Formats: sequence, structure tokens, C-alpha cells
Amino acid sequence: MDVVHATSEPITALRNKDLLGIASLSPGEIVLILNTAEAMKEVGQRAIKKVPTLRGRTVVNLFFEPSTRTRTSFEIAEKRLSADTLNVAIASSSVVKGETLVDTALNIEAMAPSMIVLRHSSSGACHLLSRICRAAIINAGDGMHEHPTQALLDAFTIRERKGRIADLKIAIVGDLLHSRVLRSNILLLTKLGAQVWVCGPPTLIPRGIETLGVRVTTSVDAAVEDADVVMMLRIQLERMEGGFFPSVREYFATFGMTQARVARAKDDVIIMHPGPINRGVEIASEVADGPFSVILDQVANGVAVRMAVLYLLAGGAEHETAA
Repeated sequence: MDVVHATSEPITALRNKDLLGIASLSPGEIVLILNTAEAMKEVGQRAIKKVPTLRGRTVVNLFFEPSTRTRTSFEIAEKRLSADTLNVAIASSSVVKGETLVDTALNIEAMAPSMIVLRHSSSGACHLLSRICRAAIINAGDGMHEHPTQALLDAFTIRERKGRIADLKIAIVGDLLHSRVLRSNILLLTKLGAQVWVCGPPTLIPRGIETLGVRVTTSVDAAVEDADVVMMLRIQLERMEGGFFPSVREYFATFGMTQARVARAKDDVIIMHPGPINRGVEIASEVADGPFSVILDQVANGVAVRMAVLYLLAGGAEHETAA
């Protein structure tokens, strides 16, 4: 049980109509989402994996960047809640004719959707839409800013395996500079009382990151030593211009997660990765597929967490009562 339970009154609803990032969530709201996701996970274990919670609601998935896990996860979550789902194919939309994000959003808004799930390469794109749309906006990743539902599913997976988040040593290793997953996870995990270490090459450590309340090191051994959780981050070559490290081979030799490095962590450590995995770059195959890996658990839990977010933004229990 996390420390928030003991120090706060139970939270029963989210304060904002949108989920733009972890920064705007209180610890109580985070715990509410995680607790709600536990109930939603049970739906996925039924023979008929569907509830009528969002019947009559329309959710638009607007993805300007490639995605497998996040987009599929949101779509499955929406369908399990009985929402009407629309996936906008950007490659065949008016965006290719020069239409702006604002105009695209306003045209979708004119059709009165309940929610818009947005993934965009520009940091702050979701905040822009939240100011001009009546529909609830859910951030599915914006530039190098945040990826809140990924951090929530990571926290859900940690709590499911460890029973708590407070006081755990959590090491996050990899491309810290370009990772929106990193920022959301730091904000969430520190709010719930975890001891967060971050590790990567000096060229991939954001300036001033220690001000977020984390320990910073360039030594993988130090980061992993006695860790309860090790979270690997993908090297985002598509966001890099110039040489941040000599070669992929040298990166793996210095920062890759191997069985020898895993052995430095606690005996019951869990190994995480938001995906997609670059095998032999940030993580060895025998670790990704090994007994400590919860990578596929993260994927499965993503559906339950996104169901919880959709449910709560739709009004939660109030919506069900009104229906």
C-alpha cells in the first residue's frame, strides 16, 4: 500500500477534464487511477471482455506518430468499455494536404466526440488542443515532453509485483535526453515515494535533471546495485542528430542490460522496458525474455490502465449512475 493512502483522504474523481501529463496529477489521483485499473483488469479476464460503461461515447484516436502498443492498447480499452472508436489515418487525412493540427482538431471537435487521444511529435500539442476543444484530451505521447499513460502502466506493474512503490530503488537506464517516458516516470515515481536513479552516457543526460529529485550516475553498476526495479529506455536514434556515443556496440558494452548486470540487483528484481525493444542495444535477449522480465506484463496492464483513464475522464461512477 502506498504512502498516499495513509496521508490523504481517498480521491474519488479526477479534477481535470483532460489527462495531459503526470505533472498535473496529485498522488491521490494517481492512486485512484491505479486502483481503478485493478478493477478494469478483471474485465480482461472474463470470457466476454466487455462492459457498457462508455456506451454512446465516441473516442477519436489521432496519432501523428507511429505506434503499436499505445494505439492498439487504447483501441482495445475503448472497445472493452463499449465506446464508439474512430482511428484517424494521418497518412490519408487532410494533414498531408497541409491542414494544421488546430484545424484538424476543430473539424473533429465539430462532430462532437467525447474524447480525443492524441500522439504528436511536438511537445505541448495536447495542451494546445485542451484549450480549444470541449472533448477530453488524453496525451498518448507529445514530443519529448510526457507520456502519462505509459508511466501509469509502469507504476501499476511495479505495484502489482512489489505491493508498493514507496521506498523502492528504481533504476532507469538509457536515452534519458530524448525520453518522454523518463519524464513522466520520474514525476510519478517520486510523487509516490520511490528512490529513483537515472543512468546513461553523459551526452544523453538532460542538464538539471537532478532537480527533479533523482540520483544521477553514468555507472550502470551503481544504478543497478540493490535495485528493486530496473527500467531500460530505448535509444531513440530517430531523434538524434550527431554522435551521442561512438557506436551501438560500444553503447551495449557500457550501458546494455546483461545477465551479469542484473545479478547486481536484488534477487527479486523486475526488468522493465516501454518498448519497442532494441535487442543487443539497450538490453540482451536473455534478459528481455528471462525470468525477471515483466515487459509483456506492462503491455497487458496498459489496457487496464487506459480503460481506467477513459472511465474516470468520462465521469466514472457518476456517468454510470446517470446512465
